[in-house]
Amino acid sequence: MLFEFMRRALHHLYNSRKTQYHMAPDSGSPDSGQPDINSSADKALRELKDLLGDSSDLRTHSFRFGPDNACEGVLLFYDGMVDTKLITEAILRPITAWQPSKDQIPSKKNLAECLANEVLCAPDITVVKTINELGSGCLSGDTVLIADGCSAGLVISTKGWDKRSVTEPQSETVVRGPREGFTENLRTNTALIRRKIKNGQLHAEMISAGRKTRTSICIMYIDGVANPDVVSSVKERIKRLDVDSILESGYIEQYIEDAPFSPFATVGYSEKPDVIAARVLEGRVAIVVDGTPFVLTAPMLFIESFQTAEDYYARTLYASFMRILRYMAYIIAAFAPAIYVALTSFHQELIPTTLLFTIAKAREGTPFPVLLEMLIMVFSFEVLREGGIRLPRPVGQAISIVGALVMGEAAVSAGLVGAAVVITIAITAVCGFLVPMQTDSISLIRLIMIFLAAFAGFYGMAMGVLLMELHLSTLTSFGVPYFSGFAWTSNLQDSIIRMPLWSMIKRPRGVSKGDTTRRRFFIPPFRPYSDPEGTDAEGEDH
Repeated sequence: MLFEFMRRALHHLYNSRKTQYHMAPDSGSPDSGQPDINSSADKALRELKDLLGDSSDLRTHSFRFGPDNACEGVLLFYDGMVDTKLITEAILRPITAWQPSKDQIPSKKNLAECLANEVLCAPDITVVKTINELGSGCLSGDTVLIADGCSAGLVISTKGWDKRSVTEPQSETVVRGPREGFTENLRTNTALIRRKIKNGQLHAEMISAGRKTRTSICIMYIDGVANPDVVSSVKERIKRLDVDSILESGYIEQYIEDAPFSPFATVGYSEKPDVIAARVLEGRVAIVVDGTPFVLTAPMLFIESFQTAEDYYARTLYASFMRILRYMAYIIAAFAPAIYVALTSFHQELIPTTLLFTIAKAREGTPFPVLLEMLIMVFSFEVLREGGIRLPRPVGQAISIVGALVMGEAAVSAGLVGAAVVITIAITAVCGFLVPMQTDSISLIRLIMIFLAAFAGFYGMAMGVLLMELHLSTLTSFGVPYFSGFAWTSNLQDSIIRMPLWSMIKRPRGVSKGDTTRRRFFIPPFRPYSDPEGTDAEGEDH
């Protein structure tokens, strides 16, 4: 309830200051003002350099072209962001070899259009009329062409910076399924999604965010399947951002999520193209941010945290068993330490006698109460986990394994904590690894439940669970209830268990709108052999 109150307070604050959330032009941004291109190439070049700044990696190349080399042109680009070979082959070579006859010489007014349509060989050429458009193109990695006497310029696509190749994602490994993952290049990521969904209704709309970084963001959805209200809400929330920088998709997630103070994420993410494609096909909106391999999806449901790509590639019974196991692991990871504290502090009568004597013997001589023991071990585990993540991979794995063994054994031998506490934390840690998307919420809920169990036993835990359920029931993601996957609808086919693919006819309700049918219902043949001519294996007629 506290999280819900804070969310509503922020929403009220936003509504009262709504006019301040529209993007204001920045004096250092290429979009502040719209001066026209000067017809003199030298003056236009000076204005463009004043806009971009005199940087050491800003390159210019002057040349002459046309009949008797009478025309003067200038190329402007950032070193390291362009393909110099493409500049030579697609721009300089054709334009310097262009020798039109006298009756084919275009006027200065039409020179830019003539070069773009008839001379240059680049795949993407845009005729622009303002200095700011030239500056934006140059900052994006394109090459700018200015011709003397022409009041228009050309922005030519020659992007060619170094980029990481498509490799297997590190955060989502699978035994069976595609091994390709997203990269930091936006166009590579959109192409990976379009390779999965070869449909003309897959729309991709570009938006820029960040006054200083001008980060490119691509919103992808299937028209006629995605909910139009969700699509418009995603666009509106991104367009109204008034920030200096967007460096990763995590920035976007924090700016557009429904409940920023909730421990539960309301925007999904993935590093695998097949996962994003599957969510888009269900009616969700994908948000591809340039410079990061993690693609966001909205809306997000609670059940998405327990679904993996391999669930849909494995057989039904095994996939359902593993999904139930993840739910059980989540409950153990979040509540097992609190249950131990409540049992040993308030409800010893619920522990079997033999186990009670074992626990009492293990805790004999420990100087701290059970609450402090549990907090020590939880804190130690979080420190080891964070250290294993931040250190280089070979060192991090050694720290995680050796540190846990040495610290656990040393703590028990020194009598600081009981062996039962170490076992409880070990089981909790392993179970938390089964649901990586809920790692943040598990850590917070675990601590809250430990304190509630220490002060009121199971009654305190029951109150905490009730408040958590109330919060989850009121939580929404872009207008879609967060718990809608557990409603008594067809969504239950893909929530706690995973029904056979051929039985899941409809897309998730609340997520999709319009074309909600994704496959035709049929029952697979169970007979081992069926003769198309109507006879069985022994030649008898049916």
